[in-house]
Amino acid sequence: MAATVAGPAPADGVLGLDGLRLTARGRFALALAALLLAAPLGLWGVSAVAGSPHEPVPVQLHTVAPGETLWQYAEQVAGPGQDLRDVVADLRDLNGLRSSELRVGQLVVLPRE
Repeated sequence: MAATVAGPAPADGVLGLDGLRLTARGRFALALAALLLAAPLGLWGVSAVAGSPHEPVPVQLHTVAPGETLWQYAEQVAGPGQDLRDVVADLRDLNGLRSSELRVGQLVVLPRE
């Protein structure tokens, strides 16, 4: 007679999960639950630190005339030694522009000289 060695019982048999399968909808629900539980942990270490607030900049409204460009405005308001590309970028940000293109008659905000 040969002796049989009984190993540990599979978890399916112990838990009564024989033949139970996870459907696509079940996998989606499980993944969504895991994501919702993990999201706060991922955001836990994120923080924003603000520097000192910027001083208010006095501005003036200007109506764009034919042929005027942001580059020309940047030349007018740039400080000594200031890179004009940075000034153009600042003017775009100040006016909420996506590009440097201007339209005749458009109102732009320019820092006072």
